[in-house]
Amino acid sequence: MLLSRKYNFLFVHIAKTGGTSVRAALEDLRWRDPAYLPQFICSKLSHLSGHRIGAKFPRHAKIIAAKEMLPVEFFDGLFKFAFVRNPWDLQVSSYHHIRRERPQVMAHIEDFRQFIRWKLDPERPYQYHVDTSIQLQSDYLIDLHGNIITDLIGKYENLQGDFDEVCRRIGIAPRQLPHKRQAKERKDFRSYYDDETAERVAVHFKADIDTLGYRFDPE
Repeated sequence: MLLSRKYNFLFVHIAKTGGTSVRAALEDLRWRDPAYLPQFICSKLSHLSGHRIGAKFPRHAKIIAAKEMLPVEFFDGLFKFAFVRNPWDLQVSSYHHIRRERPQVMAHIEDFRQFIRWKLDPERPYQYHVDTSIQLQSDYLIDLHGNIITDLIGKYENLQGDFDEVCRRIGIAPRQLPHKRQAKERKDFRSYYDDETAERVAVHFKADIDTLGYRFDPE
């Protein structure tokens, strides 16, 4: 989550949706914001305390955390945005990320299909770096009543174009997004699935598919 008082925005960072690139593109705005220095100090203190003092929003906090913690008038006045991604594509990205960054977690996984069966197994113990990307993306965008309270929901599939609209809405010139954490070995996400694993993702992420308008095959 990225908050700016000067530019009046709140970015809700959903894992594996291009958020690292968005954060990098907006990074220089932070030091132009008079409120950023105390935010930075609070963030460091929170880190030193093992995040026990509640002085910062986690990187992948849901929008409801900001709504509940910020003053009502301030929260309501913020331009709130997030990016989402096709759930089937997101799981392929997660597969490559975990295999690259935490190979020890994947030592028993032979291929992507086995990864999906293991990852979506309800009996598997919780693992943060595995489970962040099986949370519903739509849960990051809603209030306690299930209403979407995010002003702009950009699509990973149109990342630069939707980010240009973000720039327009926060009053800055459009800027090119850097390419962060791209898997060079990626193929089209559909080629990773068989019917069974595609259906597993469809069932698990049904709310996202319905709410965000995604499907497995292009129209």
